[in-house]
Amino acid sequence: MIPFSVLDLSPIVEGGDARRALDETLTLAQAADRLGYERFWLAEHHNMPGIASAATAIVIGHVAAGTRRIRVGSGGIMLPNHAPLVVAEQFGTLATLFPDRIDLGLGRAPGTDGATARALRRYFEAADQFPRDVVELIQWFEPAAEHQPVRAVPGAGLRVPIWLLGSSLFSAQLAGQLGLPYAFASHFAPELLLEALALYRREFTPSDRLSKPHAMAAINVFAADTDAEGVRLSTSMQQSFARLTTGKPGKLPPPVDDIQAVLTPQQIAGAKSRLIYSAVGGPETVKTQIADFIALTGVDELMVTGMMFDNAARVRSLEIVADVHEQLSRAEAA
Repeated sequence: MIPFSVLDLSPIVEGGDARRALDETLTLAQAADRLGYERFWLAEHHNMPGIASAATAIVIGHVAAGTRRIRVGSGGIMLPNHAPLVVAEQFGTLATLFPDRIDLGLGRAPGTDGATARALRRYFEAADQFPRDVVELIQWFEPAAEHQPVRAVPGAGLRVPIWLLGSSLFSAQLAGQLGLPYAFASHFAPELLLEALALYRREFTPSDRLSKPHAMAAINVFAADTDAEGVRLSTSMQQSFARLTTGKPGKLPPPVDDIQAVLTPQQIAGAKSRLIYSAVGGPETVKTQIADFIALTGVDELMVTGMMFDNAARVRSLEIVADVHEQLSRAEAA
């Protein structure tokens, strides 16, 4: 059975603050570590009242220091916001502190709005330089030449694993051409999932970093002890998506018993269209939906995510999914 991994956005819930969100992220990561998940990734978003992982490299260090075995990384660092050398130094430092445990996933979007991108002193045009910046970043992790005038310290020679992330076809093709692992953001951008995976596999050229394609896709998971509770937990994320689409992002709201009481039919349909690839319900329901997603995509790794209001429910969801992984592994072996 393929490895399962976790993506977290460090959600700031209504009535909570960023400190609580970061504490709960660490608790979730420790559960993922204990339960055998392969990776725990964090995402860079800016000017989002409901997301506490903007300083992604710092949060990665916080999580890596509080866990034992699990790989910790970015899903992703938005490269247009940063000079490649700075990213190399940050992740070189992380890889020095936590050897063989750090991943660097790179995204092409700015992860924010235009005004915030300007406040970051980077611009949307930087996305056009993404292929060049990726190649430059890879080079900073190579061993430095004897008379090289600039080098990443720490970073040079560490060859931190680099992934390309995407929600369209651009990064799929680039990841294939560069011989890098690829992760698709199907948890919020489902439309091009299968086409992107096919393009990545078709374009893949072996490199000194990867000999064959390695594709990962993300799925929303709201696993609970009953189908009804899983559906209820998912309403927080539906509300959050509805607010985001109206340009009014906020803190993550609590779940509701009846989503129709708080959202219009149009808002519900809009949220569901973004959350097509989701596993929602009790253990058996979630097992079936996860197995169907793996069969549909043929991915080499699965990344689960899910914005839930109660952190104990998030931990319980990971426990159920870990049990699903064990059951699917036994079935595959048989």
